[in-house]
Amino acid sequence: MELQKERAIKRPGMTYMALWLALGFLLIAIIAGGSISAYVGWSLTHPDREQVVITPDSVGLKYQDVEFTSREDGLTLSGWLIRAEANKKTIIFAHGYGKNRLQDDVPIMPITQSLVGAGYNVLLFDFRGCGQSEGDLVSVGQFEVLDLLGAIDYVKCHTELNPRIILFGFSMGASTAILAGAREQAVDAVIADSPFADLKSYLMQNLSVWINLPPVPFNRAFLLVVSTVTGLKAEAVSPVVEVGNLGDRPLFLIHGTGDAKIPMQNSELLYETYPGAELWEVPEAGHVKSYSVAGDLYIERILEFIR
Repeated sequence: MELQKERAIKRPGMTYMALWLALGFLLIAIIAGGSISAYVGWSLTHPDREQVVITPDSVGLKYQDVEFTSREDGLTLSGWLIRAEANKKTIIFAHGYGKNRLQDDVPIMPITQSLVGAGYNVLLFDFRGCGQSEGDLVSVGQFEVLDLLGAIDYVKCHTELNPRIILFGFSMGASTAILAGAREQAVDAVIADSPFADLKSYLMQNLSVWINLPPVPFNRAFLLVVSTVTGLKAEAVSPVVEVGNLGDRPLFLIHGTGDAKIPMQNSELLYETYPGAELWEVPEAGHVKSYSVAGDLYIERILEFIR
């Protein structure tokens, strides 16, 4: 009887100890998860800069070094202006995440050469925190749209350039081009190669592709921590919400069926949402690899759309 009483007395203490241990492990897990998310978030919003290693004269194009400021916050951005004798329209390129004006994974220089040869001016530049531009924070569209609007302002201020503006973006730049076109009536049309439709939804479903960590719990923790640490808000970057503001201006969506980084369903959603969109699905092409796969056909489709 006495032994049973001792056991009965000890059980509550053991239960409390187990509870405290469980709470301790949970607290450690939360702190560890938050710390990892903060580190990953800082790394992704401050990627290493890719250097601008070649210039347009490498493909026989004469160019001018230019600088202009982003709209509203005034960061100085660097780029190249390539004038075409025919001066038909002016095309502004918008590069992807972690890249610069060269977008070497496409690559962009042969496309530029073809567009200039067809009579179109081309402006290429580095978003903030990339290449040779000011800034150190990459926001995946939230602030980059101000940079692209600044590029539009630069063209509008130079009356010798054809004011009919086409935005041509890749990946992050594609989504940013849709946002800028929706907010700026000076844009005639938008070409978006491999865009995401909504940043918050995209990150919740696909962040693990970029950070190599399990979706649960890190995707949601990442969004919470990054917003707290950097002030970035993924919900502010939603092309699918703003695309309707293009009005009746055309949107050409290009997406590879083999894109594992930004699945083609993103372009399909934009296509279903906006009546003025055209969607070209490139079989088996990976992320921003439609030009590599389609080659001359890619150029033909672009020129046909611009005309």
